[in-house]
Amino acid sequence: MAMSTTTHSPHTMTDLAVLDAPNALDAPKRAADAQPRRPVVALRVEDVYREQFGFAWRSLRHLGVAEADVEDAAQDVFVVVHAKLATFEHRSQITTWIYGICMNVANARRRRAHVRRELPTDPAMLPVDDVRGEQAEEALERRQAEDMLDRILDTLPIEQRAVFTLFELDGRSSEEIAALCGIPIGTVYSRLRLAREAWKRATARLEARERFLGGVS
Repeated sequence: MAMSTTTHSPHTMTDLAVLDAPNALDAPKRAADAQPRRPVVALRVEDVYREQFGFAWRSLRHLGVAEADVEDAAQDVFVVVHAKLATFEHRSQITTWIYGICMNVANARRRRAHVRRELPTDPAMLPVDDVRGEQAEEALERRQAEDMLDRILDTLPIEQRAVFTLFELDGRSSEEIAALCGIPIGTVYSRLRLAREAWKRATARLEARERFLGGVS
């Protein structure tokens, strides 16, 4: 008597049902695609200027633009914003885009070496705004400290200065700095480490110089 052989498929009935419906696995994707996309709102230059001018001003100052020049530098930034805002693709935060422009403007001014020191080290040349006594002395010490800070920061490459000032002066986290500068977080750590090492060396040199000049006088 001949025996019949039955070939068993490795697929279960449930598997076959799924295979018979090839689009079933794509259902979540289709559902996501069916969601209405939020339209990109066109930015107006005047709104960006009003909301971001203070951020640009602080960024330029921390990036080494002299206080007497920062107003003009900020205008340079927003000239670029006005010219290129229509091409901004919203792939990053508007602050990331503007910070990049600030870095370019600050770096261009640095290369031209049009750096003016508003903070002379001769106490007789420092304005006291009719303040006398202890208040005048405190104002003088504060201005001298700011001058020393600027001189040390000026020794740093602008990329290290950016990370250092964002972390130490603005109090931003490493993650925020990475997003703002558009760099990997490992690069943030590396630049911050190098900037701190350079800061320590520059501080030691300035302190040694002050001690030497104090001893000479």
